[in-house]
Amino acid sequence: MELTIIGHWGGFPKKGEASSGYLLTHNGFHLLIDCGSAVLSKLQTMISAERLDGMILSHYHADHTADIGVVQHALYVGKFTNQYDRTLPIYGHMLDLERFNQLSYKDVTAGIAYKSEEILHIGPFRISFLQTHHSVPCFAMRIETDGKALVYTGDTSYFKELEDFARGADVLLCESNFYKGMDGSAAGHMTSEEAGMTAHQAGVDKLILTHLPHFGDLSRLKDEAAEQFTGEILMASEGLKIII
Repeated sequence: MELTIIGHWGGFPKKGEASSGYLLTHNGFHLLIDCGSAVLSKLQTMISAERLDGMILSHYHADHTADIGVVQHALYVGKFTNQYDRTLPIYGHMLDLERFNQLSYKDVTAGIAYKSEEILHIGPFRISFLQTHHSVPCFAMRIETDGKALVYTGDTSYFKELEDFARGADVLLCESNFYKGMDGSAAGHMTSEEAGMTAHQAGVDKLILTHLPHFGDLSRLKDEAAEQFTGEILMASEGLKIII
């Protein structure tokens, strides 16, 4: 499977870029993971919204969901301009019913609930969930296909169970919204050091730092994570592609 970083900023997008959004492709199936601010604009440089086969959301904060409405409108317009005739499934949790209900729009998108205790099958992907430690209900995802595994943390502060959930993954796409020595627990976010420690304890092959902060020297994040994890570490950046 191929992972493409569309947006990687925490809270809001940097000028000209996007907040959280990741495109996962396998055997021609396109799954969008989170859909934050400016994600649709950036996605269209890669594929059109009409080519999406599914969308899945970790939680409903705006930096992960802000562009859902414009995706819905793009698909609706596509009915008249491009004969778009499908219904895009958008998978989300039901711990916020008001937000979940907004995932369905006319006949172009349909909200489908996932449950943390159940395995979800979307196209070629097998997805399991772990509720994280964040200020609103949020779920990490383990996405598997053809013997490969990607784990996406969503938003979370550090907790031990995440290491077990990510055990042996090929790629850990891990939030790193704070620097070493800071305390992100109250905000529900991890530090670079904690991201590296999670990757090390889980025994993953590759760590990608994402949900990046808008302050400080970002190169420090990779250096600080490397103090804990000796495997390959990448910084998320727009357009970065990773074959898993």
